[in-house]
Amino acid sequence: MERKSSGDDGAGERGLLHTWKGYSYSVTPERLLLRGPVLQVALGTRHGVLLVEGGQVYSFGELPWKQSHVPEPAKPTLESALSGQRVVAVAAGSFHSGAVTEDGGVHMWGDNAAGQCGVSGLSTVPNPTPVALVDTDTTPPQTVPVLELACGEQHTLALSAQREVWAWGSGCQLGLNVAVFPVWKPQKVEHLAGRYVLQVACGASHSLALVRCLGPQDIHRPPVDKCRQCNQLLFTMTDKEDHVIISDAHYCPLSMELTEDEVRLQAPALTQGLKMSPSEPVLPSHTSTSNSPPPTRGVDPTQDSEKESALANGALTAADSGPPAQSGGGVVLGVKTSPYPDEQAVKDYLKKLSEAEQMDKAAAGGTHTLLPSAGGLTSSTLNSLVASCASAVGERVASTYEALSLKKMMNYLPSGVAKAGGPAGLTIVVGDNTTERVRLEDSMQAKKSSSTGDIREEEAEGLRRRLSLPGLLSQGRYAVHLLSTSYTLLLSPRLLRKACRPRMRAVALTPLGGPVPEVPQAQEVFPTLQTEVWSWGHSEHGQLGHGDSLARVQPLCIKSLNSKEVVRVAAGAHHSLALTAQSQVFSWGSNSFGQLGHMESPSTVPRLAKLSEGIRVWDMSAGERHTLLLADGDCFRPIIYYSGQQVKEEAEEIPAKELGQQEEEEEEEQRAGSYTQQPVLLPFCMDLGYVSNVFAGGQRCVALSDLNVMGFIAGLHELGSAERKFYCKMCNIKTQIIRPLLEMEALSSALGQTATGLLHTLIGRFGLLCHLTGQHAASLTANLRRVRDVNSLLVLDNASIFLDSYTEYCSAVGNFQVMGGFQTLTKPSLDFFGKSPELLMKLSECSEENPTTADLLVALFYLPTRHLHEYGRLLLKLVTCFEVCSNDYQRLQDCCSKFEALALQLKRKRKDADYTFHFWKSFPGKMTDSLRKPQRRLICESSNKALTLQNAGRFSVNWFIVFNDALVHAQFSTHHVFPLATLWVEPIPEENTGLHGLKMITPEETFTLLASSPMEKTKWLRSINQAVDQALSAAAQDSASVGSGQKLEPPVSRTASYTFYKDGRLKEAKYEGRWLAGKPNGRGVLKWPDGRIYTGAFKNGLEDGFGEFLAPNKTLNKNDQYLGHWKDGKMHGLGTYRYASGEVYDGSFQDSMRHGHGMLRSGKLNTSSPSVFIGQWLQDKKTGYGVFDDITKGEKYMGMWQDHLRQGTAVVVTQFGLYYEGAFRDNKMMGTGILLSEDDTTYEGEFSDDWTLNGKGTLTMANSDYLEGSFNGEWGSGLKVTGSYFKPHLFDADKDKTRAVKLGRLCVCAEDKWQAVFEECWSQLGCEAAGRGDNWKAWENIAVALATSRQHIRDSPEMLSRSHSRTLESLEVIPQHEGPITMERYHSIRLYLPKACDTPLHPLGRLLETLVAVYRMTYVGVGANRRLLPQAVNEIKSYLSRIFQIVRFLFPDLPEEGGLIPEPTTSLQDKKEPGSTDAPLESPKPGRVVSSSALLLPVLLPRLYPPLFTLYALDKEREDDVYWDCVLRLNKQPDLALLAFLGVQQKFWPVCFPVSMPALGEKQQVLSSTKDACFASAVETLQQISTTFTPSDKLQVIQLTFEEITQEVQSLLKQDFLWSMDDLFPVFLYVVLRARIRNLGSEVSLIEDLMDPCVQHGEHGIMFTTLKACYYQIQHEKIT
Repeated sequence: MERKSSGDDGAGERGLLHTWKGYSYSVTPERLLLRGPVLQVALGTRHGVLLVEGGQVYSFGELPWKQSHVPEPAKPTLESALSGQRVVAVAAGSFHSGAVTEDGGVHMWGDNAAGQCGVSGLSTVPNPTPVALVDTDTTPPQTVPVLELACGEQHTLALSAQREVWAWGSGCQLGLNVAVFPVWKPQKVEHLAGRYVLQVACGASHSLALVRCLGPQDIHRPPVDKCRQCNQLLFTMTDKEDHVIISDAHYCPLSMELTEDEVRLQAPALTQGLKMSPSEPVLPSHTSTSNSPPPTRGVDPTQDSEKESALANGALTAADSGPPAQSGGGVVLGVKTSPYPDEQAVKDYLKKLSEAEQMDKAAAGGTHTLLPSAGGLTSSTLNSLVASCASAVGERVASTYEALSLKKMMNYLPSGVAKAGGPAGLTIVVGDNTTERVRLEDSMQAKKSSSTGDIREEEAEGLRRRLSLPGLLSQGRYAVHLLSTSYTLLLSPRLLRKACRPRMRAVALTPLGGPVPEVPQAQEVFPTLQTEVWSWGHSEHGQLGHGDSLARVQPLCIKSLNSKEVVRVAAGAHHSLALTAQSQVFSWGSNSFGQLGHMESPSTVPRLAKLSEGIRVWDMSAGERHTLLLADGDCFRPIIYYSGQQVKEEAEEIPAKELGQQEEEEEEEQRAGSYTQQPVLLPFCMDLGYVSNVFAGGQRCVALSDLNVMGFIAGLHELGSAERKFYCKMCNIKTQIIRPLLEMEALSSALGQTATGLLHTLIGRFGLLCHLTGQHAASLTANLRRVRDVNSLLVLDNASIFLDSYTEYCSAVGNFQVMGGFQTLTKPSLDFFGKSPELLMKLSECSEENPTTADLLVALFYLPTRHLHEYGRLLLKLVTCFEVCSNDYQRLQDCCSKFEALALQLKRKRKDADYTFHFWKSFPGKMTDSLRKPQRRLICESSNKALTLQNAGRFSVNWFIVFNDALVHAQFSTHHVFPLATLWVEPIPEENTGLHGLKMITPEETFTLLASSPMEKTKWLRSINQAVDQALSAAAQDSASVGSGQKLEPPVSRTASYTFYKDGRLKEAKYEGRWLAGKPNGRGVLKWPDGRIYTGAFKNGLEDGFGEFLAPNKTLNKNDQYLGHWKDGKMHGLGTYRYASGEVYDGSFQDSMRHGHGMLRSGKLNTSSPSVFIGQWLQDKKTGYGVFDDITKGEKYMGMWQDHLRQGTAVVVTQFGLYYEGAFRDNKMMGTGILLSEDDTTYEGEFSDDWTLNGKGTLTMANSDYLEGSFNGEWGSGLKVTGSYFKPHLFDADKDKTRAVKLGRLCVCAEDKWQAVFEECWSQLGCEAAGRGDNWKAWENIAVALATSRQHIRDSPEMLSRSHSRTLESLEVIPQHEGPITMERYHSIRLYLPKACDTPLHPLGRLLETLVAVYRMTYVGVGANRRLLPQAVNEIKSYLSRIFQIVRFLFPDLPEEGGLIPEPTTSLQDKKEPGSTDAPLESPKPGRVVSSSALLLPVLLPRLYPPLFTLYALDKEREDDVYWDCVLRLNKQPDLALLAFLGVQQKFWPVCFPVSMPALGEKQQVLSSTKDACFASAVETLQQISTTFTPSDKLQVIQLTFEEITQEVQSLLKQDFLWSMDDLFPVFLYVVLRARIRNLGSEVSLIEDLMDPCVQHGEHGIMFTTLKACYYQIQHEKIT
């Protein structure tokens, strides 16, 4: 930490130690000088331990355990055994000490007679010795690091880093379930396992723990369901028809061992008036949970109230955790003086009970669960025991306990009165509680007993700290800790319903009822205030605080401290202290020397120490017989209070006498008045400087103080003091004003629903703010007590939590104020506070003269916002302690300015709320109701006629009001609200008009407002613009900066939502999204009230771009959905429309109609009529060429349409192999046509209906016989024929004249198909028709299409694969498309086209994708008919020419089909290109022939290959079968036999052949039996013909095969060699046979049909002819 002082902040300034003894006027503290600042002091009875900065430990006082025993060393001695360890905490017990090192290790030394040092075998431990805490539950066992220690007289407690408590030593104050003492080895206190312990403290023979309440943040800690000893459920929940019993009444028999003298101590309590009439029958265990026990049980439910709630809990049990179910030697039974008439009976009964319980457990099946379904768990058994024991033990004990337990119970039950339903336990009745409460308390007072203490002390506040009932059962397994142990709660649904009635308002208000919900982020950062104090051990002076003097073996929660926000506990020898966040001290236990700070003696329940008002305690410590308190007074310099024994010089010399004598003396001393009546201020404390800690122990007192260097220490103290003061103030307001107001009956009726809601919000926010302040105060106090530096100031790193809380709180106050809430609160407050509101005056710090109650309330609720200035001021003080360049300076400065800025902003908010409130007071009432909203604030209004409407009527009233969310135009009786988010204001230039006009643009209206002067115009323009801007950003901007002349214009383009109200297409539709100058523009969502929804792009107020539209179909109860492109509010472009009926249209739209190319799928395959149409549409009708696949009938129609009807020429094929081509009219086959059936029977003639012949025609049979004449009837049923029959083949001469029908004349020619698809591509390139348009425009369109889609991909990258996006990137480079085409340019085009065709985002790719789709639609399925082959081939050729036309349009200099590109002369040495003409290398090359097939087939054919090749295979089926038959037979021959058979010359027979895995160069002899070895490489090459797609690739394979053959022959003949066809053909035939290509006929036909014409006469042509010849040769081979 950098400080301006030149000296280091060393020993001279920090941690100065002052010590003194007791209190009298003459006492002065002495200063103890040490090497460094003291960090911590721990005091025992006659010794002390100091922790010095740097981690050294010193001891002082009497140290009898040291070997070199000096009576009392003059100065502290260093514990050298700890050198080398950095100690972080020390502790001292009566006669032993402990230290914790940085790594969590524990060292103990001193007296060890009771094992309190954790070292076995030594009665004293002279030097610090390590003690290990080993957790045996883990495997392997691990040592547990420790955070802090606490030491008592005979025991030590350690708090582990896991926030669990460990104990060792002797006595029941360990909280361990052991019978044998001492306990040498540290053990975990199981009863607190699973809870988050914050701090531990030890008295001489009792222990305290501060525990965080179980909250949501503890859910992740494994909860403890079962007792670790007896393995029974700790919590049980039983479901009985109409109520649920929750109980944590588990009592562990193993943990209940008390020594004889402890029993003796408690015996007197039991002997007073015990009675039990023998006639009273004992209740059976299972009936005890019923709601109203029937009278036959022998106990009258209407007995007096003493008997009613006889839950004799404390008096009977030692550990208040349930009745001693199975303990044989328990308290009740162990008391020998017990005046029971029949002791044996009770024992028998207990035995019976424990058996029943065992059965109960067995019945539950061992399912340990908290769910209601868990059936009868043990609670009922335990319960009945409580009840019957209670009735047995008699009134005295019962009534005492009743008072306590009822009182405790009432803290936990919402606004209810606790009544007990007979011996069955407690039944809660929720109802109006005031009168009954009074009666109950009176009856309790009457039965006060010495061990109960003052019940009333638990103030009425306890009743208000409620938990809402419904939440009780819903909090999962932690619901249970709400019920004090061993009470069983019966809740019937009826009662629950009652609890939720409006009368129980307070229940719902969380911030006041029960635990405050913390600010969510603040949960882990800030110290918790929701704590419980648990105590255990001896209680002869009441130091456990449970209202009695019974010892407890297990930790037990002190219920009365539960809602007190205890932040620290301390224990003296026989008394205990708890310090709360509200700076109050509760004390209990022995008060023989006034050490409790109040006059009750002894006190068995916590009570407040009596301090004068305004004294806020923030540190405390307890010694043997005294208490030290460190507090804030009027100024922030800390002051010290002392209460306890006054010191006399001779008091120290009293030798330790017998206990009894000492007590007598103490009584005498008390009479002598040698102790304080209440805490006394120590006069010398102001001289000690800034005290940060006080410590007490034995007879000593110690204070640590710092000097105020540079004002830093003072600054920290002032900050802490201010926060504590503010928290107390907030708590006072909460308890004295807010709670009483909330509890008034008539409140909600007086306020009305809205205001009540707002008030609840306001109070909730107040509660949150209050809680945050308390947490912050606690953290500042902790900082003062420990580190005192800047880095641990939480406000620096978490400023936003504070700022948000204050902002939200302030807006809640403002909202309540605007709605006139404080005015309506006046009457209820007057009823409550009376006519003289002194309390309000005092709390609200109001400075006005004679303020009204409303003003006081406003001032009171705005009070917290003043505290922001405090933060600013105090942080600024700290800022001045640092160098300007330091990091701390910067952080403090930033934080300070944030608080100051917020304070200003909230001040402005308050002014706005005031202004708005006064405006509503003057506003005409009728409109107020509809316009007045909590969040709405007034900005300016035109009541002074500063703004008028242009062209308004003479008598019309126009009043304009600008709120922070809307502009209101009020007229005489109506008003119109324009939301600011959709309001645009433009000043109208004044040159010509002379008017000061403002143009207002809203989505549906535009009007002009006239201002009275240029000044007014500027003012309004600025106000409205600023309001709009703030409404848009929703974060109020600093209006101060606006005033400095600059115009603040809100964006023209913005995001907002709006509901249209005028008639028209958009009436009542709601739009949410982007706007531009009053019109929807950009992305948005439009919803109509009838359920139509459009989501997508808008332009100029209309749907434009890509969007999705849903329209509900009422009859089918499903949605129509359109997903696609829009233009000017209409569907336009590509899209997909899914109809509710199940039809799907995918294609082009225009003006919201299907127009262009599209596909309509009707029905799924299993519905009534599935069908698919793909083709051209014109204004929503099928018109033009289209393919219709009727899946039900198994027919496919390919032809022309008009207005949804089949009209024109067409082809129809069916799944049964029928083929029709001809004319259609009115959806029927009508006119001339040709019909072929599967077996080649053909009819050519007139038709009148589908498949119906009618008129002249010729019918030709498969064997060429034919009928001529007139036909009538349906094909396939009987035909009526009038005509002549011919048999042409009667004489051989006519055999050649077969009458083959020529197909393809009556169908749609290939050029007329799919015109719409090509038209779309041309229009995408920007041409009206094919070839008409600009080349540059086309490239521009391509670039735009790619760029926008790239943008889409960036927005949603998951749409495309990586390779795809790479393709897109490469396409962004436009190839050079002007100038003469050279080979190089030709190559670049050849590379560009496949890429362009690869992505549907490119117009060419889109075209190709569509063509592939339509081609497959046509020729797959029913369309796979061999008669369609010629059409399929022609269609591909037509695609080629039409795409080539587009390519030539894009690259205008490309030669037309068959044109030449000259080869550059340098490339003579290049390898011959496939497809170049065959010429000797020397002669110059003629260049490259351009053809559509060379450029485009490689792109197109692979996509269309499957359907096309299927047609070839069907067409060549017969020939291929003959060929294949022959191939199979010939392949049975071995190589040499086959070569001989084919007539291959012997010189070409290979003698040997290479083996696959021989040694290098090794060959194998060809034997007569060898098969498939000759010409193997050529065979392999030829087989690849089936893996290629385009004819040029297939020809390339043939050429390679020839080269392989040649190579092999050349190596055989060892010389160059030229083939003659006679030699070559047999060899090639051998290779073809051995290659075994299944569909060779189809391959041959395909090559022939689609071969590039320029290749036909070249080398490739000859090779192809050879292959074809082989194919025919094999078919006709006669095998001898």
